Formats: sequence, C-alpha cells, structure tokens
Amino acid sequence: MLSVETLVTFITASILLGLAPGPDNIFVLTQSALRGKGSGLIVMFGLCTGLIVHTTAVALGVAIVFKTSAIAFTVLKFIGAGYLLYLAWKVFTAPVEQIKGESEQKINYRKLYFRGIIMNITNPKVSIFFLAFLPQFADPTRGSITLQLMLLGGLFILATILVFGSIALLGGTFGQIINRSGHIQKILNKFAGAVFVVLALKLATSSR
Repeated sequence: MLSVETLVTFITASILLGLAPGPDNIFVLTQSALRGKGSGLIVMFGLCTGLIVHTTAVALGVAIVFKTSAIAFTVLKFIGAGYLLYLAWKVFTAPVEQIKGESEQKINYRKLYFRGIIMNITNPKVSIFFLAFLPQFADPTRGSITLQLMLLGGLFILATILVFGSIALLGGTFGQIINRSGHIQKILNKFAGAVFVVLALKLATSSR
C-alpha cells in the first residue's frame, strides 16, 4: 500500500528513534546487565507487545483520548510512575546473591515479560508519539488509513526488535563480566534503581 521510498524512510527513522536514549532501551540495557541476555530479550518482547497495544489504539483512534483528556493522561502517567518506583524499590532492596542467582538460573521470564508490557502501556506519551509519528507516513490515496497505520506500527516494532535486541545482547555480555564481582553488582544495582527513579520522576512530571 505504501511506496518503497516511504517505507525505507520510515524504517530508517524508526531505527534512529530506537537508538536515541529513552526509558525503554535503558530498561532493556539494565535488565540485560543485571540478569543476562535472555532477560533483556524477554523484556524487549514485553515492550514490543505494549507497542502493539499503542499501535492498535492509534489505528482505531483511541489514542486521541489521551491527547485531549488531561484526566486520562494524568491517571495513566501516575500509574506508570508508581510502577517504576516499585521496580526501583525492588532493585534497591535486592541482595547481591539474589541478582546473581537470577542471572545464573532462576529467572522468572513471565514476570519480566509482563513487566515490559506494563511499563510500556502505562506511558501515555507512547500513544501520543505514535499519534503524531505514524500518520505522517500514511497516504489516503493508497487505501485504508487504519491498515496503513497498523502496517507502520508493525514495521516500527520490527525496527525496535532489531535495535533493542542488539542492546540486550551487548548488555548481557557486559553483565557476564560484572556479575563476577559482588562490589560491581552492588554498584549496578544502585544505578539501576536510580534509573527507575529518574524515569518515574520524568514520567510523573511530563505533560502532553
């Protein structure tokens, strides 16, 4: 439905956006470093599942609610900020042995997957970003706008998998080195908790 030129431009822009520092790729990086490549990849798939929700919301026009309703936007962003603070508390209070044990064997991938979903869908700015970004590449003369937006959202998710997957692999490799040192684990633990706190404050103080 869309021209090759449009698709190439869109995919290139999506990859560049995925590389820009943000809460999602930082989340993937920290989880990979703390718990291994597999955990980072699972978190990535959780985040991308959340992107499916945002894509569907934009394609069906639901996202406009968060752009026009201050109450809906505020409620969702504070839910997201609260969840991030909860994650920060979990990381701050986790002993080194717990992190090391999860890295080596007992990792709850299901929990990590849903953690990625929740973190993504409770950020209303993602829907608003999609609402502003995706329609720029849609062409009313080439068929259904809804189908075009779904296609663009799918391509954005594929670009995200490519970028975040690479980040997860790099973070996991780095984590294999630092997990041998209890001191470095403690430092990374505090750093990860601080990242969650900063992300929570950023989300809580964000505006439409």
